[in-house]
Amino acid sequence: MARLVYNFDQPDRFVAGTVGQPGSRAFYLQARDGDRIVSVILEKVQVTLLAERLTLLLAEVRERGADVPEEPAPADIDAAPLDEPLNETFRVGTMALVWDGDDETIVVEARAASEDEEEADESLDSDDDESDVVRVHLSPAKALAFAQRALEVVAAGRPPCPFCGQPLNPEGHICARRNGFMH
Repeated sequence: MARLVYNFDQPDRFVAGTVGQPGSRAFYLQARDGDRIVSVILEKVQVTLLAERLTLLLAEVRERGADVPEEPAPADIDAAPLDEPLNETFRVGTMALVWDGDDETIVVEARAASEDEEEADESLDSDDDESDVVRVHLSPAKALAFAQRALEVVAAGRPPCPFCGQPLNPEGHICARRNGFMH
């Protein structure tokens, strides 16, 4: 089957969001440009790492002299829920971030998880990889706004146990640091 590439150049919207209650949430990346919407599902840790790495990449680019703001503009911050219908295009396996110096944008790429996860080449221009891809070009301000929202979405989950750091369920949890007692 041929690989599908979903390209978004400065989309109307690019966000991370969730569906479900804390403890059983599904995490999504969603890009929208006009009527075209692509939603991909991924793990919570992938959302966290994407936001953190994006922030680090932008800080490094700023240090090298590029015109990158330190904080997102209030107009760029998107707090709205995910757009519907929410149809999962694929599950994300690998992601890549690239600074495109020619047009001073960030390229975020999410590749579908393959059946054989032992892929040797994960580069952006790998033509022998048949995985579907979502590729989004963002301005630095929009990328900062995306990262901020993504970290807020992750932090909105279950609070951590003050003793062991594991997520607390509403009914508590059996804490190893409290010798198996409920917390």
